[in-house]
Amino acid sequence: MTIYYVNSATGSNSNGGTSVDAPFASFSAVEALKLQPGDTVLLAAGSVFNEQFDLKYSGTVTAPITIGSYGIGDAPVIHSPGDGIHSLYATNIVIENIKISDTEGAAIYGGTVSNWTVRNVEIDHTGLSRSGSVTFRTGSNITIENTTINDVNGDGMWIEKINGVTLLNNTVTNAHGTAADAIQINDSSNIYISGNHLDQTGATTPKGVLTLIRPVNAVIEDNVLTGGGFGISAQAGTNIAIHNNDISGYGGYSWSYGIGLGDSGDTRDYDISGNYIHDGVWGVSVSSAGSTSYVRENIDVHNNTFDDLTQAALKVDRPASGAFHDNAIASDVTPYSISPAIIAAGTFPVSNNTTFEEPQLHLASLVVQAGETMHITADLTTTAHDGLKASPDKIALEKAGHATLFDDSVFGETLQLRHFGHDVFDRHEPTPKGGDHGAAVDFAELFADKGGLGESHHLEIADGASHHGDADAAGIPGHPDGVLH
Repeated sequence: MTIYYVNSATGSNSNGGTSVDAPFASFSAVEALKLQPGDTVLLAAGSVFNEQFDLKYSGTVTAPITIGSYGIGDAPVIHSPGDGIHSLYATNIVIENIKISDTEGAAIYGGTVSNWTVRNVEIDHTGLSRSGSVTFRTGSNITIENTTINDVNGDGMWIEKINGVTLLNNTVTNAHGTAADAIQINDSSNIYISGNHLDQTGATTPKGVLTLIRPVNAVIEDNVLTGGGFGISAQAGTNIAIHNNDISGYGGYSWSYGIGLGDSGDTRDYDISGNYIHDGVWGVSVSSAGSTSYVRENIDVHNNTFDDLTQAALKVDRPASGAFHDNAIASDVTPYSISPAIIAAGTFPVSNNTTFEEPQLHLASLVVQAGETMHITADLTTTAHDGLKASPDKIALEKAGHATLFDDSVFGETLQLRHFGHDVFDRHEPTPKGGDHGAAVDFAELFADKGGLGESHHLEIADGASHHGDADAAGIPGHPDGVLH
């Protein structure tokens, strides 16, 4: 298990490369080696490499080959007339703590690979002559986490025929092109996508945000998706859970949808729940581009919130079975558009959905840190839904005072706190007597078993409908500026 050092400014390929004082100068010296399991290649902070890095050898599960960085300063940067990092048939690879930009091809390309982890990598302005950013084709067990991808041509991530895909806490913004999604995953299985922020609002002629074609066993939860022609396209899947995502700002086409399925093959066993779908065209669309007779069965759409949609919250215009129930729908949104034949067949019943009015919706946001205790107060003038949800920060809290969020009939019930990427936490507090309501919440306690809060986190406080509306101030006793620091 050897550590090799590469420094484009001070290194030489005649060096041994095994010490900080005698580093290699370029990737060609590393490529001439036969890397062994457990070997590490570290690129010097501040270095710039104008070449493709070819990874030819494999690690093991317990001793992967790692590409990382060393030293103090800016992350080392790979520019390339080809791909940034390119590999075929390699297994057990870790790539971390580097930057890849201005490549003609993909930032990272892996073909027929397994057990790869990409983490804390910054990627921008890739695919200059051919589309691509992070591409994996054929293999198993690919993890991409805490990575940022911005301003690329083609899909931010393209993943195809991979068994075992994990995407955690990544940020993808502005994947450009008429065929470009922030993320596209084809013909893959055992997929987990959580805590990602995918934003296509600034992309040039994008297709959509998140696309899964023929997925098997997928969980998509606690993500924020914005822009594009659609939010989540999960076509022709089997056993798919789409939970607690914030999907907004999609449009541009009469068919644009927050969540769409039913095209490209048979569709079975979907649970679509807890999502906040707003500022778009259709909500959930069970449809097809043509008159295909694919199977669409057991599609359960429940406990979602739909708001500011120009079309219906639910569209079902092809034969399908499932249910649409217990959703919250803004009063100015059409609840559903289901073809008469499906209504007559009774295969997609609608029940127990509720409506809400715009005046009921207020929110505020705040900054909290581990160990802090927040006290929320509210006056008694505004009616709102049961509970309180916190989602990623969208509106800054700018003033102190009392938030007009609840009346005394609802606030004493359940306090819900949502931090995307984690569970919903419920806190029951008795309603205090007197003019104001209040509930003390120890965030360190709430997140202690969820990896902790770490640095300061931004949370959005909203009513039980999880509506994104005009800001009110949430008063925090003892903090004159209304914000915990």
